[in-house]
Amino acid sequence: MIDALELSQALIRQPSVTPADAGAIDVLKAALEGVGFVCHDMTFSDDDTPDVRNLYARLGTEAPNFCFAGHTDVVPVGDQDAWSVDPFSAEVVDGQLYGRGASDMKSAVAAFASAAASFAAAKNNQFGGSISLLITGDEEGPAINGTQKVLRWMAENGEVIDACVVGEPTNPNQLGEMVKIGRRGSLSGWLTVQGVQGHSAYPHLADNPIPRLVRMLGVLTNKELDQGNDHFQASTIAVTSVDVGNTATNVIPAEATAVFNIRFNDEHSGDSIESWIRSEFDAIGGDYALKIHCSGESFLTPPGPLSDLISGAIRETLGVEPELSTTGGTSDARYIKDYCPVAEFGLVGQTMHKVDERTALSDIEALTKIYASILDGYFAAS
Repeated sequence: MIDALELSQALIRQPSVTPADAGAIDVLKAALEGVGFVCHDMTFSDDDTPDVRNLYARLGTEAPNFCFAGHTDVVPVGDQDAWSVDPFSAEVVDGQLYGRGASDMKSAVAAFASAAASFAAAKNNQFGGSISLLITGDEEGPAINGTQKVLRWMAENGEVIDACVVGEPTNPNQLGEMVKIGRRGSLSGWLTVQGVQGHSAYPHLADNPIPRLVRMLGVLTNKELDQGNDHFQASTIAVTSVDVGNTATNVIPAEATAVFNIRFNDEHSGDSIESWIRSEFDAIGGDYALKIHCSGESFLTPPGPLSDLISGAIRETLGVEPELSTTGGTSDARYIKDYCPVAEFGLVGQTMHKVDERTALSDIEALTKIYASILDGYFAAS
């Protein structure tokens, strides 16, 4: 058997700040192999990005294959002196497990492993399918050498997953209140408007790029992309940086730059938004450069068998009816949705990425029971 708290602590004690693994995969791999999982330890590389270690582990060989997905990398601790405990000591204080990754999401990874081990043991490993874990060390980073490449490796090697739960901390305030069944897409833009530098007293001899930049940003900030729909909140546009790098008050700059981010629902695609932006900017005219990067399209796993399964397990364990939501940022579910139905459910996110990140011991125990209940319901219906 695997004790969820003990494994949570062992994982937190590995300072696996992206992209460092720092031994986290070794800890998880040893625990999983100890209960019969076959583990595939893989490191991926790419140009101008750090190498990242990942793990795919499977118990069983039959279909269907139920997958738990998550990450062992964590964000930096910030001001370590501001922590009340060592952020990598995994101390328990007043019923709370403290440490970087306690909430996001090493404790959920431990709950995956513990739930899978206890479920399989109760069934004597005869449950009519397989359980797998897809674990990356690149979720908090550029996400280039992580889940995407593991999924490609799986496809190339005949590893098929039929349903997936991602263990991100989905609950705003208390365990059981929210399941994520989709996410908005995210598109970022880097805009540079070129002009001609000159003296501010002789503007006719220069070409000031700032007014054109302001007009272009006005197109974005004055636009209502949509009003939301049954499953998604309205798309949003945020200007996140404006800069001319000008230290003088009497010089018209040669260029002006801005950065913006758009979170869009399923009424749009990255391509449709980019096409609209370029059309509007072209209409304003002038010399400009625009770089667009869409880090993930919006997606929705419609309410149905998977969300019903998760909701039922939450009700059974906690007596709570969760909200089915698409709020928040992005996660690696944006890659998994191309392979199978996927939903997200994990711990409470109140302290993720903060000083004194922590999670209640009772929540780790309850989450483990919920994951085991999900497995029980999934394979009973297979």
